[in-house]
Amino acid sequence: MSTPTVPVYFEESWAILSSIGLTNVLFGLMVIGITSLSPVSLVPIVVSVAGSLANGLCYYAFYADYPKTGTVIAAAIADVSWLIQEAGLSFYSYLILTRVLQNRSRVIFMCLFWTIMAVLLTIRIFILASRAKDILDGSTNRQNTIDHLHVGYFSSIALVECISAFFLLRKFASARRTSIEASSTSGLFSYLMRSTEIRLATLAVIGFSRAITYSFQTTAQSATTTASQLDRFVYTLECMFPVMLFIDILASKLVVTNHIHESSSQSRSRNLNNASSRKQNNGLSGISMYPISHVETRVDAQGGMSSSQERIFQSTVSQAGTHNSNEESQEFQQKDGVITKTVEFDFHDSAA
Repeated sequence: MSTPTVPVYFEESWAILSSIGLTNVLFGLMVIGITSLSPVSLVPIVVSVAGSLANGLCYYAFYADYPKTGTVIAAAIADVSWLIQEAGLSFYSYLILTRVLQNRSRVIFMCLFWTIMAVLLTIRIFILASRAKDILDGSTNRQNTIDHLHVGYFSSIALVECISAFFLLRKFASARRTSIEASSTSGLFSYLMRSTEIRLATLAVIGFSRAITYSFQTTAQSATTTASQLDRFVYTLECMFPVMLFIDILASKLVVTNHIHESSSQSRSRNLNNASSRKQNNGLSGISMYPISHVETRVDAQGGMSSSQERIFQSTVSQAGTHNSNEESQEFQQKDGVITKTVEFDFHDSAA
């Protein structure tokens, strides 16, 4: 009896999905180089590594012909890696919420989040144990149980993302209302709300779709029916989801940078206006702000002087609006320490 031919690795979709995960890791390193290393930027990288490992081991466990011990170990590691990949996507919202939520809201969210995560872990352990028994027995008797466990597993993933989105949208909506009243940062919070809505829609669709399609799975990790092929397509979208997170990280950095630039520009503008106002209140320094073409300064000297001692000065106001005291026309005569002549200044403003 001839042994079945082992399919070539890169002829299977699992090889492509594993390669997508490796590519996402490279994208993540580029994003970190552009932005900075942070827990949020590590989330898509970690889930991509886990997905790449799980998909590669899936071929080893369910397609290749290896001893049962190695196959069971590979299947177990693959299940753990899938847990990290699929449940880990929700930690992107979790890391944001733990920073913005406070007091009661924070406690409620964390209790709900970790409760669902505990449920996910429990379900995945049952899936792992059931698969291991099937591999050791060389049968698929527990496949129906595994399918039903996956329904609860994927539904829980969609539920935890819906809960995270609820708290995020409520927080951002409140901050947006405040920012509109203060006429600042409204664009930033509008963007954060839109990105959260997109993440919610995508992950919720993936979670509920896989909960439906996986219930029709008849063989372990094989796309042999229309429903299982649709499930493989939805899982491919899930493998591509880290790319959306990378875009969100870069777009958030761009929006925040633009907001900081606008705020600093407005601050500099206010400082210049304040300096200009102080300058206007300082004597004649602000006279150039007004439509006066020139100022006629008439000096009347009283004290027996001839009319030729009366001078008319027409001086154009300078840009700075300052006058040098040494250039002012002031005639006086001092005798025995007493000023014997006074000078009267009359300022006449003539229109341009």
